[in-house]
Amino acid sequence: MENQNRHPVLLFIQMTRPLFLVGGLLLYALGVGIARYLGATIDWQAYWLGQIWVTLLQLSTHYLNEYYDAAEDQTNRNRTPFTGGSGAVGPGRLTRRTALMAAMTALAFLASDTVLLISQVGLEPVTVAIMVVAFLGSFFYSAPPIRLARTGYGELTTSVLVAYLVPAFGFILQEGELHRLVAMAALPLTVLLLAMLLAFELPDYANDVKREKHTLLVRLGWQTGMGLHNILVLSAFFLLALAIAFGLPLFIALPAFLPLPLALLQVWQMRRIAAGAKPNWKALTLNALTLFGATAYLLTFAFWIN
Repeated sequence: MENQNRHPVLLFIQMTRPLFLVGGLLLYALGVGIARYLGATIDWQAYWLGQIWVTLLQLSTHYLNEYYDAAEDQTNRNRTPFTGGSGAVGPGRLTRRTALMAAMTALAFLASDTVLLISQVGLEPVTVAIMVVAFLGSFFYSAPPIRLARTGYGELTTSVLVAYLVPAFGFILQEGELHRLVAMAALPLTVLLLAMLLAFELPDYANDVKREKHTLLVRLGWQTGMGLHNILVLSAFFLLALAIAFGLPLFIALPAFLPLPLALLQVWQMRRIAAGAKPNWKALTLNALTLFGATAYLLTFAFWIN
């Protein structure tokens, strides 16, 4: 209700969800940082054109999601700062048309930036392939006829696009081809992001069932989904340990284990909720976001300083 008295500019910023844009900045920097670690001289023009492309794609996805999910989001009683839509669209707030126009504007700028990347930087076939897959996955996350968010595949698609393809995109723009270090760093983050998305869906579970929004958690059922979440959280750190065995330097990997207590706390919170304890949705989702963000940051920082 408090959103109805907010200034339209503040509501638009809220709809933009700037906190999630930081994730795109961080993961793109991870890919470039790996290239720098391997000895590449950073092409700053390519860096910024690539980062703008990632951010514009994120913005278009955010706005399209607000447009297509407005009805479901308005009935959500368990919205947190990170889940259940932004809360900026609805009666007395921004209109769905505003969200649609914002999405179309972001897509227009995205097309312009793509032209600049092609003309100023030049794109390898693998880069084009990543961009096409990223665009299709992002656009059809909420948009019909596919609407991945309602199929149970949206979470997996998002995890791969954000935590794997974004670092790969940043790396390839600098190096022109992939390297195994990208997979070693990105795979644990992909698994951790999928776990975060499952945690984010838990507060919305009842509303999603009522609205027949077949998210991954709805398709799995809350008990199976919570169990999968715990397995994914622990698997992410197992993959980091495995990456060390396959050549990821210790001075890169070890800092990423610092958030392990947050991982154990996340599993503990999930087990308590599964056992019937009263959920604290804000604490659960904040811890999930912090766990993923801290792990991604520490990996990125380690590559940039070495």
